[in-house]
Amino acid sequence: MASFASPTFFILFFPFFSAFLIKINGEFSSESVIITSTKRMEKTTRLHFYFHDIVSGKSPTAVKITRAHNMSAGSFGTAYMADDPLTEEPEFGSKLVGRAQGIYASASQHDVGLLMVMNFAFSEGTYNGSTLSILGRNEIFRTVREMPVVGGTGIFRFARGYALAKTVWYNKHGNAVVEYNVILQLLSKRSSLNEAKCKRNQ
Repeated sequence: MASFASPTFFILFFPFFSAFLIKINGEFSSESVIITSTKRMEKTTRLHFYFHDIVSGKSPTAVKITRAHNMSAGSFGTAYMADDPLTEEPEFGSKLVGRAQGIYASASQHDVGLLMVMNFAFSEGTYNGSTLSILGRNEIFRTVREMPVVGGTGIFRFARGYALAKTVWYNKHGNAVVEYNVILQLLSKRSSLNEAKCKRNQ
């Protein structure tokens, strides 16, 4: 009886004790112990595609919806609504795999830093009808930018991860082609089924 009680006591009450195992690194960060279920399995998915942002010509894929009110370095306050094609290769006419739909806006008064609020709506293969949501800062003059994936729908439900963006072509009119590498952590089908069964039994 004693040999059973001790491990059980530890398992039941460790999550409460772990609240005290928080290490404060500074004003804006902290670390804490997190316990995940051994039944919750995840898989890593990687996506690679090209984002075509066309702001000039007869058929732009992104249009300006607000203008800057001052002459700041990053045109602070300027915003665009986008419906940009996503393709397999950098050429505009290559195979379409989806569209990037959302808003990007200049959110910095001191440099060029965009706020990206974007849904990647996929139309190819098993990802057809599924979406990923990006919300983050895009410093477009950096060689590689990192932005968080904050969620998704369809096959990407419960997705978490990050997107790496790299500009591969840009012209004086502001048109650009950006390479995206997206790394995701997704619940495996088996884990999703187990969670669904648990919900039905509750």
